[in-house]
Amino acid sequence: METLKNVLVSLFFLGSAVAFAADSADGADSRLLDQIRKATPQVILAGNQNSAGVVVEGAWRHGLWSGRVINRSKASVSIEEIVLFELDHGLPPETRVYGESFQMLAQITGTLRTPEDLGTYPDRKHYRIPEAPGYRVASGLLTLFPEKGQVLALAFTSCNKFIGRIGFNQARLKAYLETEGLSLPPGGVWKLEQFGVISGSSRGVVLDKVAQAIQKNNPRPLPAKPPTGWCSWYTFYENVTVQDIVTNLEFSRKNLPELRYIQIDDGYQSRMGDWLETGKAFGGNIKSVLKQIRQAGFEPAIWVAPFIAEKDSLIFQKHPDWFVKDRDGRPLDSSTIGFGGWRCAPWYVLDGTHPDVQKHLEAVFRTMREQWGVTYFKLDANYWGAIHGGRHYDPKATRIEAYRQGMQAMRKGAGDAFILGCNAPMWPSLGLVDGMRTSGDIARSWNAFKSCGLENLSRGWQNGKLWWNDFDCLILTERSQKDSATGYTAKDAPLSENEFRLHAATIRASGGLVLSGDDLAQLKPERLAMLKKLSAPSGKAMSFDDADFTVGRVKLGDKAEEIALFNWGDQPVTRIVTIPPGSRVTDFWTGESEMIKGDSVAREIPPHSAGLFQLRK
Repeated sequence: METLKNVLVSLFFLGSAVAFAADSADGADSRLLDQIRKATPQVILAGNQNSAGVVVEGAWRHGLWSGRVINRSKASVSIEEIVLFELDHGLPPETRVYGESFQMLAQITGTLRTPEDLGTYPDRKHYRIPEAPGYRVASGLLTLFPEKGQVLALAFTSCNKFIGRIGFNQARLKAYLETEGLSLPPGGVWKLEQFGVISGSSRGVVLDKVAQAIQKNNPRPLPAKPPTGWCSWYTFYENVTVQDIVTNLEFSRKNLPELRYIQIDDGYQSRMGDWLETGKAFGGNIKSVLKQIRQAGFEPAIWVAPFIAEKDSLIFQKHPDWFVKDRDGRPLDSSTIGFGGWRCAPWYVLDGTHPDVQKHLEAVFRTMREQWGVTYFKLDANYWGAIHGGRHYDPKATRIEAYRQGMQAMRKGAGDAFILGCNAPMWPSLGLVDGMRTSGDIARSWNAFKSCGLENLSRGWQNGKLWWNDFDCLILTERSQKDSATGYTAKDAPLSENEFRLHAATIRASGGLVLSGDDLAQLKPERLAMLKKLSAPSGKAMSFDDADFTVGRVKLGDKAEEIALFNWGDQPVTRIVTIPPGSRVTDFWTGESEMIKGDSVAREIPPHSAGLFQLRK
């Protein structure tokens, strides 16, 4: 590992099992697993510190490695990274990959030679999160799909103190923990995040095993079903008023009682950061409209961006000491190290390690839960709670711990309410949220329908296991003047009926939350019927055998199955699916049904469209 510049310390691996999946790897896969098992990891220290006495101890068990770092020397050491391995992988450069990003708005696809961004806000560009030189870097998970042999997942299966990252290029792999230059005192011990090498015959098998391992380390009991509801954002944006809420509440009461939650999104508050103060433009008291929602038989839901505040907010003016600091000890302006925020920027970041911040967050959410009656919280801009490049009140804490301590304070105040993470750090949120947005923002454009669809289907393995996946909103009305004014919608061709059908099918295939984002009274009758069809989510994400997400299937009982056939391209395609002989196939939308005599069914799918079918034996 000659490319690493700092000192080498010893690592003792105990045990030898490395293949977590029941299937055995062979060929290049087997050699890679063996290399990882035998690798000599390194601890990278800051500056020219003495490494003597700094030891990492660990053990492999059933393909999962658990370890710790111990400082047995007489002096404190500042540790930048702990590198589990850095080696030649021996895989073809065209091996396909799927990797998670630090934050929710992007993923990594493509190949080892030519990685591609899925999503419009990559870590390294939009948020300027540093990466290991010479590598594209995934956070938490990198999955490899060799043309021959087993699917391999390299995964950090816990995230309590450090973020685990996996760098790759066409020749090399590097797995490491970012320790942020923190000091480890004499006799000090850090428990390290668990790491796994998981192999199997298919993507679904492997990622299911990753989810199982994560559940053991960061458990979170989930509600029995994913929520359904209505959200104000994609029609009214930050200009939402009490009347907008009441109008859609009344429509829901008469026509859509299936939508359990009525969510008031960004725009009700006076300033970013002052969540208990209602803005004048909202046109009324927030508590009154929440009470109306309850009286109409629905559950009140609300949007909060708990970690951030604008400069003119009361909380920032009164408590500048509560915020993450820059190197000069001033509140960190987030725009100086990455994206500074989408409204009322630049944003400043509440420090989750500060005891007074923890009390404040608990009090805000307790007020909303117990006095306002809120039973669903959409937490947005959560990424900022784990922002890099800052200094915390507790100098021994990582940014992951700062985020998790802040989130735990909110959970304590929110009680039994449903917590949704949005624009969140993915792995740092493990075990802390009931739902997670699993794509970027939807918009009334084909590009958004396609990108959000693929992003969500890529994360379908997380649904019902790590959290309930949130596609973002279901959009079934055409573009309006408000969309154009906000800049959220690309200036491209009007959406076709087929494109709306694909968008709806991806939400059904995702199996998670369903929230309408339309002004409900503007829905055409046939679109209202689609919304009603989707308002009882299955809770099960479809599985896909191919990395292009063309054919998805999910069992909904012993004799029922649902199948989705996608065409993301610009030309018609025919999809053929094997089925049990004598099955009855029913179109999900129209209810039209036919008995299939053979053992397969073929459907021609138009461009930018999808077919959705129910199958019964």
